[in-house]
This record gives sequence, C-alpha cells and structure tokens, in this order.
Amino acid sequence: MKANANSKYHTTRLTTMLIALAASASLVAAVQEKHESPAQLVDALHSAFGLHHARAVHAKGIILEGSFTPSTDAKNLSKASLFSNGQIPVTIRFSDFTGIPEIPDNIADANPRGFAVKFKLADGSTSDIVTHGFNGFPTKTADEFAQLLRAIGASGPTATKPTPIEKFLDSHPIAKSFLTTQKPAPVSYATLAYFGVNSFKFTDASNKSVYVRYRFVPKAGEQFLDPAAVKAKGPNYLVDEIAMRVLAKPIAFDWFAQISEPGDVIADPSIAWPESRKLMKLGTIRMVQLAADQASADKATLFLPGNVPAGIEAADPMIALRNAAYPISFNARQ
Repeated sequence: MKANANSKYHTTRLTTMLIALAASASLVAAVQEKHESPAQLVDALHSAFGLHHARAVHAKGIILEGSFTPSTDAKNLSKASLFSNGQIPVTIRFSDFTGIPEIPDNIADANPRGFAVKFKLADGSTSDIVTHGFNGFPTKTADEFAQLLRAIGASGPTATKPTPIEKFLDSHPIAKSFLTTQKPAPVSYATLAYFGVNSFKFTDASNKSVYVRYRFVPKAGEQFLDPAAVKAKGPNYLVDEIAMRVLAKPIAFDWFAQISEPGDVIADPSIAWPESRKLMKLGTIRMVQLAADQASADKATLFLPGNVPAGIEAADPMIALRNAAYPISFNARQ
C-alpha cells in the first residue's frame, strides 16, 4: 500500500511539473511572438510609398457630401441607430491606392480604388466605413501586410533578383493574385463596386447576431475603360470626372450586407466569401455636391474602420490595428 501511495505521489508531481513546463513554454512563445504595432504598420506604408505628410495610404482623393437613407429591412439585421433614424448626412471620400498624393489615375498602381463613408448620426456621434474596389485583401493579417509593404519598398530598380517582393509573392499566392488580378481602370469612381473586406457582427433588438461584410454597388452600374481609352486619359481623369458628374446629377450607391453562412472565414480578409451568400440591402447613399474646401476637408477628415455604433461590432482583429494606425497617419499630415 505504501509503495502504491508513493507511486501516485510521484505520478501526480510529474504531471504537475509537465503542466507547469507546458505553461512556461506557452508564455515564452507568446512573449517571443512578434506583432506589428500601429506605428510600425504606418512606417511600413511609408517604406513602400514614401513619406509625403499625407495619408499613409489612399493619399490621393476627393470628398463629396450627401445623405444615407436606410432600407426598411436594415433594422431587422442590426439595432444600430444609423438604420432607425431616417435620412442621415454623410461625407464620402473616393481615392486611389498608395500613399503617393500625385499618383496618376490612369496607371495600374492606382488600384484598388477606395471608398470611405462617414455617417453623421442624430446624437452628434459619427460612424465610419472604409472599403476598396477589390473583393479581398492581399494578406490574412496586419503582420503579413507590413511584410508585403516592406518587400515593395525594398524592391526598387537596383534590387538584386529575385527581389524581396518577388520572394514574398512566391510564398504568398493570395497576395500575388491580389496584385495581378485587379479590375481595369473604371470610367468613373462612380462606376465601380467597393468591398469592405473585414467582417462585422450585426446584432438586432432581440440580441440575435449575424456576421456580415459590406458591399457598395453603383446605381450607374460597373463600367470600365479598355487599354486604349486609359492611355488617352489624363493623370487626374477620375478626380475631374467625378467633380463634373456630381454637378450634373446626384451619384448613388446601394449599400449591401453580405451575410455569412457556417464555414465562412470571419477573421481572414484575404478569403472572399462565396458569391452565393445572401446580400441584404441596408440602404442607399446619394452624393449631391463636392466638399466646398477640398484641401481643408481632406486634411481634417479621418475615417476609422472600427468607429461603429451599438449594434455593430468589429469581428476581425485586423480592424483594431487599423483603427489605431490611422490616427498616427492623421496626426502626421497635420
């Protein structure tokens, strides 16, 4: 009996030691695991596009004013106040990709185009959406995105072959697809669909929740230019065109929520959800005029993807880092 007791004692002690060692190893691994900070992500953007004291990304853009009218079905998805208070004023910013303020509208590097919305709610608060013209994102995480940006910055004309970006894309096929399968140049910022690649959780008044991704579809339909037409366009054709278009008549987009189904990846923006997923219309945005002072409006306006009202929650961890990085870029351009 005594021997059995000692055996049990030693077995229990050994188990306790193994558990402690496993916990210690996990703690060391967590400490050693390196994640990009918001400031490092902004620095990575500057390494790719240069330091211009402008937005670190989507630097070139134009701001319009208008309104949002929610659909009657929107409140069935979310109790958010932006779906229940009637028409809401909005500020819209169309943009080109990169952090280069003078990037020509008519080159491939200006893709994907950006579409950001600021809702001005009845209680004086705001809510923001940030989207772009491609259904997906080049990387799964913000850490990988920073690696991609640094690879771009290190791959200038004098870089040794294979360049850092070539190495990165060889090992990241989704990023390669993102960079090589962008849509053609659009006729207008107003003739392109835009996608919110991060996921959000919508909760209704009865506390029932669904996961969604955003999509903005132009009332004018998607329209693109062929290569010959692109060559004939000037470097500011999109900015000039949208200014003339909104003077002639309002510009409208329908806002949809793509509803997830079991098995859809919620926290990986590089994986687009199947097109078979249901789209529920949340409402319509109408733009009626340009912001009066473009330079001042652009400098003063900050769009935060995690700035959401009650009834909407960020479901993708990338949103938190984006939300912390954007103000760093905003302060730098002041």
